[in-house]
Formats: sequence, C-alpha cells, structure tokens
Amino acid sequence: MSTLYGLMVEFDSASRLVEAAEQVRDRGFERWDVHTPFPIHGMDDAMGIRGTQLPFIVLVCGITGCALGILMQWWMNAVDYPLNISGKPLFGLPANIPVIFELTVLLSAFGTFFGMWGLNGMPRLHHPLFKSRRFRRATQDRFFIVIEADDPRFDDVETRAFLESLGGLSIEAVNDGEER
Repeated sequence: MSTLYGLMVEFDSASRLVEAAEQVRDRGFERWDVHTPFPIHGMDDAMGIRGTQLPFIVLVCGITGCALGILMQWWMNAVDYPLNISGKPLFGLPANIPVIFELTVLLSAFGTFFGMWGLNGMPRLHHPLFKSRRFRRATQDRFFIVIEADDPRFDDVETRAFLESLGGLSIEAVNDGEER
C-alpha cells in the first residue's frame, strides 16, 4: 500500500523559490527541502539551515587517532618489546610523530566519510520524488519545495492550502512505497 511521503510545490524562478522558502521556514516546518537545478545564494539563510555537526565528528576522530597513535607507539616500544639501543629512551615522541600523524589523518578521514553518510541518511538508493514526472525538471529549469508528511506541523489539508498560497505552478502529492 502506498503512503503519503509529502507535498511538492513547483516554481519557475529562483527568486519566487527563495521567498517561498522563507515563508515555509517562518511557518515552522521542520522536515522540508528545496530542490534546484543550480546553487542559489542565500538559500541556506532562507531555509534557516544551521551549521553541521561534521567538524565535531572529525575533531573527535582526529583526537582519538592521535591518542591511539601515541598509546600504540608507547606500548610497542616501551612496554611490549623494549630495546635499549645506545642509551636512548624507550619512548621518544619525535621518533613517533609520523605514525601519530598518519593515524590522526586516517581516523579523521574515516570520521568525515562515515559521518557524512550518517548525517545525510545514506545509503538511500531510491527516493520517492524520483517517481514524479514533474520532478525530472529539477535538474533543468524548475524549482521545488517538498514538505514531508512526517513533519510535526504537517496536515494534509492545511499544508496544501498553505502551499497554494505560495503561488507555485502546481502542487503534487508524492507517495512513498509501491502502489498495488
């Protein structure tokens, strides 16, 4: 059975889309998105998009890599297999910097890659919007706002009336799942 994914409104210009996005933001919707054929300057502000958590994820992974690199080198050189070579200390930080640096970079890269996947809800191999014929023009010359049905403020009748007041070209209900 098919369930409602959300309502999609279509616009023919970027300026009308930005104005509509500001109105959607001011209305208090939380689960909505804008789809455009090219980047629009000022859209992040119009949508009220906050900063990402990705830098904090990368920082934690980098600090973890640094700490593990130091701990690993200390354990291997000073505890597990100590070698006294011409009176040098069992653990010297300068000699171990390359390994520490490489582990810091490696875990930061993993944090970036997998953090982006997690924050973006990936992998998602198919999206309900791909079923819409109108949405195919999102890569050419049309602009869309989609308000998802699982938004706390979503009501089918009220949201449709609100989208009609935005002055879009058309409004379409987008279904999620297979129709039988």
